[in-house]
Formats: sequence, structure tokens, C-alpha cells
Amino acid sequence: MEFTGRLRKMSWLTGDQRSASYPHCLQFYLQPPSENISLIEFENLAIDRVKLLKSVENLGVTYLKGTEKYQSVLENELRKLKFSYRENLEDEYEPRRRDHISHFILRLAYCQSEDLRRWFIQQEMDLLRFRFSILPKDKIQDFLKDSHLQFEAISDKEKSLREREIIASSPNLTEFKLESIYKIPFADALDLFRGRKVYLEDGFAYVPLKDIVAIILNEFRAKLSKALALTARSLPAVQSDERLQPLLNHLSHSYTGQDYSTQGNVGKISLDQIDSLSTKSFPPCMRQLHKALRENHHLRHGGRMQYGLFLKGIGLTLEQALQFWKQEFIKGKMDPDKFDKGYSYNIRHSFGKEGKRTDYTPFSCLKIILSNPPSHGDYHGCPFRHSDPELLKQKLQSYKISPGGISQILDLVKGTHYQVACQKYFEMIHNVDDCGFSLNHPNQFFFESQRILNGGKDIKKELIQPETSQPKPSIQKTKDASSALASLNSSMEMDMKELEDYFNE
Repeated sequence: MEFTGRLRKMSWLTGDQRSASYPHCLQFYLQPPSENISLIEFENLAIDRVKLLKSVENLGVTYLKGTEKYQSVLENELRKLKFSYRENLEDEYEPRRRDHISHFILRLAYCQSEDLRRWFIQQEMDLLRFRFSILPKDKIQDFLKDSHLQFEAISDKEKSLREREIIASSPNLTEFKLESIYKIPFADALDLFRGRKVYLEDGFAYVPLKDIVAIILNEFRAKLSKALALTARSLPAVQSDERLQPLLNHLSHSYTGQDYSTQGNVGKISLDQIDSLSTKSFPPCMRQLHKALRENHHLRHGGRMQYGLFLKGIGLTLEQALQFWKQEFIKGKMDPDKFDKGYSYNIRHSFGKEGKRTDYTPFSCLKIILSNPPSHGDYHGCPFRHSDPELLKQKLQSYKISPGGISQILDLVKGTHYQVACQKYFEMIHNVDDCGFSLNHPNQFFFESQRILNGGKDIKKELIQPETSQPKPSIQKTKDASSALASLNSSMEMDMKELEDYFNE
């Protein structure tokens, strides 16, 4: 696959050739793409694939896999992101092409560590399981052949000859006459053999359709794991391309949603509201920072960065922020002149009024989870990621979460589903069964909470007018996935280092 600055040209493919390129809505991704694509399309496909896999992860812990609700929501997500999902749909070439290319792009980003590889493989397996579950039975044999799997459905005559043995060896096989039986090499069915769940004869296993999906997934896992290892070896050659290196380095933990940098909510909250809002609408990461600030009248630079940008995102003006931090630090017996000479500059800098005049954005969940872990005496970070399980349990108890709810959250944390655990916390404190969104940002938590508490409306505007209205930022709001990612890369690579230096004591 090559990357150019011009648009691809694939119009020469005829209808039959387009169908032959991608005969099924699912595949084992055995052959890499060979066409030329533009860098813009490269970015957009990568971002859409990340969104899809994160949705797969969230749905997998929100719903029971394979249930009607799970299938319906995931199909809607695939349709929304324009990826392939069903056979026999008209004009499926483009969705299948997007699926093919985006998978290989993410191989480049997610081969760089064992944790990334493990996550990528699991989500791709869940996606393949869903697609296989809705694959028409008359297409299964063709898919197996195209995937180089030597699994062959036996004839009705062979099936009837072995009916008694297959039924005895396959638990819960109720519709034998309607079920397809596949003859596969014994070595490919070891898991079923260990569980004594398959009939063996002459070195072959006779596997019902309901059990073959596990074997297909094992094959897919093995092939994808090997492919990622090979990709990791050749990665230095790819990273030497200065056009791709920043994208690949940040893609695996990038945030592609709303950046909450625009000040559309400026002046809609007052300083007197913050204490109340912290218990009703702050996510746990910001709630613990606010509590620590009120108790200690001070936060270290990591906490000030994380909490200060969050407050900016929910609507504090520059003047309100200066007043808020100064009042609290003075309670800690800090000299007002020291605050004015040191800390006030940092706050103005975070609002883009000093230094490079950068409009800093609030941290996303992934930024908080993956970077700058807290040390002793720090209060920043993600409580679900960085807290000891026992301390997290005590904290949730203090938030009046039920014992059953705490167990659900701790199970999600144990499975490293930190954002889903926070989403479950959101649902419990707001008494909703399904919040209806995937949580990716602390400011998203706040605004969704306010909509629920205000009956579906946005934040209620304060009757007291803010001291001074905030000028509209001059920086243009990012409007598409490509510019959003470029903004993220710039912030992480160039600007955050300077901001951290300013916030250091």
C-alpha cells in the first residue's frame, strides 16, 4: 500500500472485478491492500476503525455477546461508520474496501507492544464473531475456502451414518437434521477434544456449525498474532516515513471525539456552584481532585493541569479561574503576591493568553489513563486505573454506590475496562439502565450528567452575569477527524511539554 497526496483511482474496476476483490462481508485479511491512497484517506480510515473497535469493546461489556440487543447495536455502529457487515447488500465494494484497508493500517499502530496487540486481537475477534454469526449458511463454505480453512461440510448421507456418535459427543445439539456438520483435521479441534465435546474418526473431528465458530476464531487469532509480530519487525522502515510516524505513534491512544476546547458554555456556571456540581456531575477523577483541593488548599502540577483544563472546558472564564485558584491557595497560607507572580501566569497560559497563545484542550480519558501516572502525594489520574482496588472500593462506598454496583465496577476494572467502569458509575449515580453513549471524556461525563439532571436540557445559565465575557477563541474549531487528530498530535508533541514546565513548582 502506498500513500500519496492525490486521490486514488479505482474506477477502472468492473462490477465483476469489484465483487471478486471482496467476495464476503468478513475475511481473514490474508492479503494486504496494494492500491494507492491519499494521506487524508489514510487518516480517516484509521480513525473510523479505532472508533469501531472501541465500540466493539464497549458493547462487549455492556451487553451479553450474541444477544439480540448486542447484535442490533453493533450492526448500527457498522452501518454508521460505513463498514461492511452483511452479505447480499447492494454496492458493498466500498464498505468492504474500507474494512480491508483500515484493518491493515491499525496493524501498524497496534503491533508496537504486547498490550496493544492483545487489545487489537480481541476486538477484531469479536468483530469477526459477529459477522460470522449473521453470515448466510449457503455462504459459509465459500468463506472457509477463501480463508484457506480445510473445513468441509459433510453430505446428509455421511451425517446420517454418524448421527448417534455425533449427538452423543456434542452437548446441546438439538436440531441435528438441520445442523451442518463439518469434517476438520483433528489438530484444529483440540479445544473441543479436551472438553470431550466432539466426535473423532480416522484423524478427523466432526464438528457442528454451532461449535465451528470457536475453531475459526482460534485460527484467526493465531494468524493475526503472527502477522502482528511480523509487522512489528518491519515497523522501523514504516516509521522512517515522517508523514506516518506521528499518526502511528498516537493512533493507538488517540481521542477522536469532541475536544471541548470551545468556550460555548462560558459564564454558565458560577464559582458557588462548583462544590455542588462536583458531587452531582463530576466524574470520579475530577471529584477526587476537587476534594483534595478543598482539603489541602493545594494541588501539584499534574493535578492542576488535569483539573484546571476540565474547569475551563465546563465553562469557567479566565477571570473565574484566577479567582477560584487564588482563593483556595491563599487558604493554604500562600502569599497572594507569590500566587500572582507564579501561578496566575500558568493559568493565563492554559487559556492561551501567554506564551505561544495555544488554546489547550481538556484531557480525554485515554490521555489521563495512559500518560503521567500519579505518584505519592498526587491526586490526578484515573481512579479506576491508578487506585488500589480496596481504596477504590472504599471510595465508591463513600459515593453511596450499592454493593452490587461496586462488584460490577470492580469486575470491569479487573478486566481493564476503565472507561466502561466509569460509564457504569455514571449510570448508577443517575439511576439509568443505559446511558446511551460511550464515555470517552471527563467533560462528556459532566455535560451528559447535566442534561439528565436538567431534563434533557443544557446547563442552566446563572442569573448572575460573569465578571467579564470571554472573547471567542481565534483558533478554528476542528471539524473533521483529520484535523482533530492533527490538533491532538500538535498538542501532545509540541505544546504539552511547555505547559508542564510552566506548571512545575
